[in-house]
Amino acid sequence: MSATSSPSQASVPRLSSLSHGGGCGCKIAPGLLSEILKNSGVGGLVPPELLVGIETADDAAVYQLNEEQALVATTDFFMPIVDDPYDFGRIAATNAISDVYAMGGRPIFALALVGMPINVLPPETIGRILAGGQAVCAAAGIPIAGGHTIDSVEPIYGLVALGLVHPKRLKRNADARPGDRLILGKALGVGVLSAALKKEQLDSEGYARMLASTTQLNTPGMALAALEGVHALTDVTGFGLGGHGLELARGAGLALRIDWSRVPLLPGVRALAGQGFVTGASGRNWASYGSQIALPEGFAAEDCALLSDPQTSGGLLVSCAPEAVDEVLALFRREGFDYAAEIGEVLDERPAEGAPRLRVV
Repeated sequence: MSATSSPSQASVPRLSSLSHGGGCGCKIAPGLLSEILKNSGVGGLVPPELLVGIETADDAAVYQLNEEQALVATTDFFMPIVDDPYDFGRIAATNAISDVYAMGGRPIFALALVGMPINVLPPETIGRILAGGQAVCAAAGIPIAGGHTIDSVEPIYGLVALGLVHPKRLKRNADARPGDRLILGKALGVGVLSAALKKEQLDSEGYARMLASTTQLNTPGMALAALEGVHALTDVTGFGLGGHGLELARGAGLALRIDWSRVPLLPGVRALAGQGFVTGASGRNWASYGSQIALPEGFAAEDCALLSDPQTSGGLLVSCAPEAVDEVLALFRREGFDYAAEIGEVLDERPAEGAPRLRVV
């Protein structure tokens, strides 16, 4: 094959075989990321209109345009988590748009980010990836208005997603209050399922569950923004429930308690984790923040893996007043989030530096 010729469809490798890590499992571990970014904001320009920047590791940047509108801007991209190109495009686009919903925003348009090994993947395969992303954007009611492409060693796809939110309805990850209840919108276990898929040990039912979860748009975020009882909001992605729960706790200067028996898990994932189907990102996550989590005696290794399991296009994590719990859960149910559940609470505790901020019971 010449350097400029395209590969035949028959010779196309599995997409997941072309990436060293798939989905949000290929994110840089939180401990290393913190080290990389520790001086990135020093001396930078921070205009008063910038309502949300990098200070609390929130899901998106937010810039106030006027008294009634603020721009939500985010980007997310990764390598294949599945082998079907159309499904890969759908998952990546759903995941990217989620960060707008996690701020309480309404998406308005997106830009595509595309890096593909053009001498390995035929144009038809790359076209299917983009078509999957386009389908999800259409479901979200937004156009893909442009983007950028490069020739890369590993296949990469994602979006820059832009949205609008009323400044007074903006939901940050740092505004949880003592006594708030925690609600998780989706079940955990996507990383475990992806590990089984990569080893060709995931059955069709498991794949269907994985796809249903990762392509479900977190649309409740827009309605949650209108509820006064909702104080903080984020989505659970590559750092797992443990990592994103800690971000919420640190942002508020408080601590969280999670009742593990109430945390929703996708069917079969606990057994798969017990058989060793765990992503490398799960271990990296735990190494980064495990010392900040207090576990009960006898907490099983597979549960620890699920606590740090990287979620691609994961669920919204809501911190709300106790009297708002029923309304929040009803909102999730109306929009088809059957796994949504109350999983814990925000404690009126301000841990000392280095002390655990998240307690699992």
